[in-house]
Amino acid sequence: MPETSRRTGRKDQAVNLDTLMGNKPPQALDVEEAVLGAMLVEPSTIDESMEELTASCFYDPKHRMIFEAMADLVNEHVAIDLISVSEKLRQKGNLETVGGPVALADLSQKIGAAAHIEYYIKILKQKTIQRDLITASYDILKQSYDESTNVDDLIDIAQTKIFAAIQNNVKRDVQDIGSIINSVLDNLQELQNITGPSGVPSGFPSIDRVTQGWQKSDLIILAARPSVGKTAFSLNIARNAAVDHNMPVAFFSLEMSADQLGKRLITTESGLTGDKIKGGTKLESYEWVQLEDTLKNLAKAPLYIDDTPGIPIMEFRTKAKRLVKQKGVRLIVVDYLQLMQGPAELRGMREQEVAAISRTLKATAKELNIPIIALSQLSRNAVQRTGGAGKPQLQDLRESGSIEQDADMVIFIHRPDFVGLSEDPADKEKAIIVIAKHRNGEVCDIEMKYKANQVRFVEPDQSLDILASRPVESAMNADMGGSPAYDFDSQGGPF
Repeated sequence: MPETSRRTGRKDQAVNLDTLMGNKPPQALDVEEAVLGAMLVEPSTIDESMEELTASCFYDPKHRMIFEAMADLVNEHVAIDLISVSEKLRQKGNLETVGGPVALADLSQKIGAAAHIEYYIKILKQKTIQRDLITASYDILKQSYDESTNVDDLIDIAQTKIFAAIQNNVKRDVQDIGSIINSVLDNLQELQNITGPSGVPSGFPSIDRVTQGWQKSDLIILAARPSVGKTAFSLNIARNAAVDHNMPVAFFSLEMSADQLGKRLITTESGLTGDKIKGGTKLESYEWVQLEDTLKNLAKAPLYIDDTPGIPIMEFRTKAKRLVKQKGVRLIVVDYLQLMQGPAELRGMREQEVAAISRTLKATAKELNIPIIALSQLSRNAVQRTGGAGKPQLQDLRESGSIEQDADMVIFIHRPDFVGLSEDPADKEKAIIVIAKHRNGEVCDIEMKYKANQVRFVEPDQSLDILASRPVESAMNADMGGSPAYDFDSQGGPF
């Protein structure tokens, strides 16, 4: 379908809706004429107009044709004047449609002051946003009346159309270096009063020394092969920020249910084995006391979990914005990227869909000014490689090279014993956190330990038994009168 026809169709949709509503489509034909007239006779207005406007900013189809002809001339590096525009319109077969050379001559007489071109452009963009929102609303209205449309798809379509209507017409102004430097210095001054990481702490000192915490607007990709510990490590990070530092964290789990994550968190927090938390081994009376004691802080932590399976990327954006606005969320974790649904039009084109998801995650981190940690799968090459001690590499990121491009940091979890590269019993719990890409810092390997039965990563010199120092004797002697199941209210206490 030709571009002109598509744009005309968009206009017709707005007209149909306005006819139904009894309103006139938002437009400013006199301003459109003033802009086109200025471009015909004032070369100084052409660059700004071309940068800020598109053909769809003009409501009148004739004005669109004239602007498109001018755009073609600019792309061909041909000067714009009455003669060149007339010739281009003739080549495109549109000269008579717009009214011939006489119509162009009339436009050149309707020029406003060139100094006002910025104001004229602002008006046209405002009218365009209004028309685009009307068109989007009309499309959503029609889809909503269609009983065959899936509600989840409808929500995705509605969010996409509304976001596109706004985003396509919003441009960020260029900033001078002086204002940027002042902003950086102000931020630096604030950091002087901060002890510890400047970003969201990971809870692991060796990692925070390299990253200074997870930084605002960063997209961090955490990747590993299945069952190596991606979810465990990301849960440790979320728990450390929420429990130890009282920073609100949102965890989007596309693979595991909220109950499964809850059991993992309880296992990590209590120090009891996963088999006991799953019910495979009965708890002793004193262990119920331990659970009550250790879970108080976790129960009142600002940790929010969404376990919507296969969440569409636009639904994720909406929920993320709401969590940041209403809950003050400082960090978002997505487990994992390849399970998200991209734009509907890219379904079936997996690489492009994953690329769109990756771009949207980075754009969301930047827009909300918070770090987003997205888990990712690795290809089989990561375990088939014999060189480099078998460590994962950037090219192992699965399904799309854009993940590497969009990420500010790429972190791999490497366990030599797990992938069969070591038979040394001392390496059984060894884990290496590989920072393979770090846009604003160094790349390095950080050695840690992974305690599988506690679903917990720790520093090499840290005690793995978190209950070692707890006074369990009194708990063992406590008369519990059975094995009660404890519930915790929002303040962390049992009720």
